[in-house]
Amino acid sequence: MKIKNFIKKVDEVKNKDSLDISAWEDLSIALMNLVGLEEHCFFSYVKTQDDKFLKMLESVRELRKKLLALIVKKDDDSEKWCMSKHFLASSMRLYEVANRLLHEKKEKEAKEMYKDAAELYGLFWALNIDSKNKIKLKEGSKKSKSIFASVKKLLECCME
Repeated sequence: MKIKNFIKKVDEVKNKDSLDISAWEDLSIALMNLVGLEEHCFFSYVKTQDDKFLKMLESVRELRKKLLALIVKKDDDSEKWCMSKHFLASSMRLYEVANRLLHEKKEKEAKEMYKDAAELYGLFWALNIDSKNKIKLKEGSKKSKSIFASVKKLLECCME
C-alpha cells in the first residue's frame, strides 16, 4: 500500500472519531517520560541500593500501564502492547541523544537522529491508529514519504 493510501486510511480513521491522534499526543509524550522515569528509578536503585526507588518504579510502572491502555487498545495482541511501549521509549531516547548532539554543534548528526526519532514515533501511531485495516508500512519506492510525514499533519500540538 502506498503512502497516499496510508494517509487516506488515517483520514478515514480520524473522521470516524476512532482515535484522534492530536488529542492523545500529549499523553503519548507523557508515556515516553514515564518509561524514562521507570528506567531512572531502576538505575537509582542499582546505584544506591535504596528500596524507595523500587517502590517508585512500581508506582510509575502501574501509572504507565494504566495510561498506555488509553491509547493502545487491549486485545489479544500482546505484541502490539509491548511494541508500542518500545516505540515510544526508543523515540524519546533518540530525541534526547539528538538534543545532546545539537548542543554539541553536531547539527547534521542531530537532524538525522531527530528524523529517526520521528520515524519511531510515527510507527507507534501507525501501529495504533487502526489495526483492522492492517496498514502496511513503507511499501513502494525509496522516494516515498516517511511514516512520520504521513501522520504529522494529525499531530497538531498547538490545536486545543
